Amino acid sequence: MGTNRNLLTVILGGGAGTRLFPLTRMRSKPAVPLGGKYRLVDIPVSNCINSDITKIFVLTQYNSASLNRHIARTYRFSQFSDGFVEILAAEQTPESPQWFQGTADAVRQVLPHIGDWQIDTLLILSGDHLYRMDYRQFLKRHHDTGADVTVSVIPCAREEAEDFGLLKTDEAGRITEFREKPKGAALEEMRVDTQAFGLDADEAARRPYLASMGIYVFNYQRLEQLLAQDTAWVDFGREVIPAAIKCCNVQAFLFNGYWEDIGTIAAFHAANLAMTSTLPHFNLFDAEAPIYTRARYLPPSKLHHCEIHDSIISEGCIINQSTIRRSIIGLRGRIERGAQIEDTYLMGADYYQSIDEMRVDTEAGTPRVGVGEGAIIRRAIIDKNTRIGANVHLVNERGIENYDAEDGSFYIRDRIIIIPKNGTIKDGTVV
Repeated sequence: MGTNRNLLTVILGGGAGTRLFPLTRMRSKPAVPLGGKYRLVDIPVSNCINSDITKIFVLTQYNSASLNRHIARTYRFSQFSDGFVEILAAEQTPESPQWFQGTADAVRQVLPHIGDWQIDTLLILSGDHLYRMDYRQFLKRHHDTGADVTVSVIPCAREEAEDFGLLKTDEAGRITEFREKPKGAALEEMRVDTQAFGLDADEAARRPYLASMGIYVFNYQRLEQLLAQDTAWVDFGREVIPAAIKCCNVQAFLFNGYWEDIGTIAAFHAANLAMTSTLPHFNLFDAEAPIYTRARYLPPSKLHHCEIHDSIISEGCIINQSTIRRSIIGLRGRIERGAQIEDTYLMGADYYQSIDEMRVDTEAGTPRVGVGEGAIIRRAIIDKNTRIGANVHLVNERGIENYDAEDGSFYIRDRIIIIPKNGTIKDGTVV
């Protein structure tokens, strides 16, 4: 633990999360539910805890209420430790009257809070990536090379490369060039021989680009100097890192594990359902490095006469005579008989309805929280506390790519049907 005493972590909560709308309509991106019982922010926080890093700030500015609640209830360290996980929300001060303008601006605005800790190293992480990393190796590389800045990079193929900041290094791994999302000829110029980073010849031919993961280690003093150099710089990838390459020792750290940027609905849906595979890329069953989340003390799930294939069922579910294929059923999920659910992430509910509440709903003709009898749901994301009526068909048979229902009751993104949080779909509805 001694080596990490002068180290602090900042997890960037991201912007408004428009690409993940409507999942971000009522919550910030780091608070979006993941894998049935977790939230996105649990991934970088757990990576930190598993790397013996326990001073963590989470930066946020949009819809932070549920994230604040989750962090406060989940991450409480012993009173004998100096560890903490705290939210730093965007705040207006005389020096900076506006909100966070970008990743670098967010860190610049919270420097007064960070400076109080007299640290020498700052680890900057993103709040919406799915991966497991031991940051101790990352930090070792940073200290061994005497770097001012170290950027975590991942080798990638041409079709992915256009979406990332790409970089080139010399033989020693020092970064010599950085370009944000290059296209065409500019993209070709960023090719490197990734064999130098330990990939075999075939793999190096398939993945000839080094993409920045948006994860950095900074010498804290150097970071302060860089952010003060030009207050118009608001983004690490676009402005700060290219400027640092010109004046500082900027090193690359190669990460060659599974890493997924889950910033879009399609990527989010695919990454969640991939966890149901026999040998998933992102394995929740890792005793050495568990993913932490809020302990809820729910009863085990109860299943009556169900047929379930390749799925994850979280705690506290009640499922009757249903067929579930390649799906994730979140906490307190209720599914009535005859329901068929396929390729779907059902996020579950924050509460159980009492018998009285259910009776009131039935008398009013309102579906209960959960999935009603005979409902058929395919390729969908059903957010929390939703009420899906009896014989509802959410199947997108016409294969519509993108659509917003006028009443906001459902959305379609990349052909995936999304029912927003607290939504109601009346009996017999067909989408």
